[in-house]
Amino acid sequence: PDLIGSFALREEGGAILALRRGFHALDFATGETRAIVEPEAAHPENRFNDGKCDRRGRFWAGSMHFAGLPRKPLGSLYRLDPDLSARKMETGIRTSNGIGWSPDDRTLYYTDTRAQCVWAYDFDLASGEIRSRRTLADVPEATGYPDGLTVDAEGFVWSVNWGGARIVRYAPDGRIERTVMLPVTKPTSCSFGGADLRTLYVTSARDGLDAAQRAKEPLAGAIFAFEPGVAGLPEPRFAG
Repeated sequence: PDLIGSFALREEGGAILALRRGFHALDFATGETRAIVEPEAAHPENRFNDGKCDRRGRFWAGSMHFAGLPRKPLGSLYRLDPDLSARKMETGIRTSNGIGWSPDDRTLYYTDTRAQCVWAYDFDLASGEIRSRRTLADVPEATGYPDGLTVDAEGFVWSVNWGGARIVRYAPDGRIERTVMLPVTKPTSCSFGGADLRTLYVTSARDGLDAAQRAKEPLAGAIFAFEPGVAGLPEPRFAG
């Protein structure tokens, strides 16, 4: 019934959705959605964006200012627990985006696109708490905006650059290990898949491209796949 920022499959079937104002449940059999909690209901200038589950089945999704540019720091990061309660975990976000966890569950990575930054937090898997935010990567505007991300089995972070036609693989210390150029300007996110999780799938956008730009980028909006030589990690389902 509204814009989808992100979703995760549920252990009990169906999916959990982050729609414009908040969290909803989707029943695949009936196609019906049910509101769970709408923490952004009082903020019509915001909408939810990217989200993902941690390995205890909690769904994390953040909001972003969506009432024109420049994006104001009005967004927040939320954690939806299996008991369907929502908790605000971070504030002051301009454009909430890619999120993921290290293989040992000790680090959470989180992107604010319009802040040009990918952050790292200490993460406690048992409690779901985060602390000690620091910068993993400051992304120069000339190379695009950090958007969606995923973490591979070696603990490296793959972050796509909207407007930069590339994916960057960061080591846990923030060092750029490699850059993969793409045939489209606006990649949006990436995720490992395939039977052995060794294929990296990359989504892209046509949004904002005029006719001349679309003619130059006929593959804009396509989904790409390549094998980077490293495996990914399975995506957990929502435990509620």
